[in-house]
Amino acid sequence: MGRADLHIHSTASDGRLTPADIVREAAKRGLTFIALADHDTVDGIAPAQAAAQAFPGLKVIPCVEISTDIPHDEVHVLGYFIDYTDHELRATLDRFKNSRLRRAQGMVAKLADLGIHIDWQRVQEIAGGSSIGRPHIAQAMVEKGCITSIKQAFAEYLGHDRPAYVEREKMTPAETVELIIKAKGLPVLAHPLTLSDPEAMIVELKAAGLVGVEAYYDGYTTEEINSLVGLANRYNLIVTGGSDYHGLEPNTETGIGGADLPIESVERLIALAKQIDPKLRF
Repeated sequence: MGRADLHIHSTASDGRLTPADIVREAAKRGLTFIALADHDTVDGIAPAQAAAQAFPGLKVIPCVEISTDIPHDEVHVLGYFIDYTDHELRATLDRFKNSRLRRAQGMVAKLADLGIHIDWQRVQEIAGGSSIGRPHIAQAMVEKGCITSIKQAFAEYLGHDRPAYVEREKMTPAETVELIIKAKGLPVLAHPLTLSDPEAMIVELKAAGLVGVEAYYDGYTTEEINSLVGLANRYNLIVTGGSDYHGLEPNTETGIGGADLPIESVERLIALAKQIDPKLRF
C-alpha cells in the first residue's frame, strides 16, 4: 500500500519548504505519490520532479491550485496532471502573479490605515521571490507582534470581507475548470467545506468538466469526509485529498502525508489522466 498527499505548498507560493525539501520529507515519510499544488504558479513543479529522481519510490504529480472568485466567497480549483508548459496556462498565471503583487501592496496600505504598520520590504523578504500571498503578510504581522498567529491574521484582517482585504484578478470557477482542461489537466474542487453550498458548486462545475472533489483534508471530521465522499459518488466524481501543508505553523497544521487519502483514489486519478494522455508514463 502506498501513501499519498495530493495538496502540498512550497516556497514557489506560500509554503515554508522548497520543492526539493518537500520531496525529501515525503520520501522520508514513505509516501508514494505527492502533488505540488502551489497557489497560481507552476514554478515549483520542475524542481520537485528533478529532486524526485533520487527517490524511485516517489512520484510527483504536476498540479496547481487556482483561486477563483464568486460573490462573498473564494473557490479554489486544483488542476492535476496539467501540462505546466502550456502557454495559455502560464500567461494566465503570470497575470495572477502581477495581480497578487498589487493586491499585497494594497493590503499593507490598508493595514497601515488600521494602525498596523508592517514593512513592505520584509513582506518581500519573507516571500523570497515567490508569488506574494496573504500568508506572507500574515507572517510579517506575527513577527511584528501585531497578532499571535496566521489564522488570527486571516480571521481578523486578511480574510474575505475583513478590513484589510483587497480583491485581485481572478477567473470564475467554471472558467478555471476550462483553463485546466485546455492544459490537459484534471480539475478538482479543493476543500469544499469552505463554501456555503458545496453541492451547488459541484453541480455547476461538473457541467464545466470537474472530475473530482477533495474530501480527505486537513481538519475534516470522519462525518464530513463521509458526506463529501457521498457527494462525489452521487455525481460520479473522483475523491482526492491532501494535507494542504504550508509548514508555517508546524505545531498546529497537518503534516505532509497526514490526510490519510486512500491510494485507490490516486489510482483512479492516474487512470483518468492516462485516458486523456495515453503517452503518460506514471
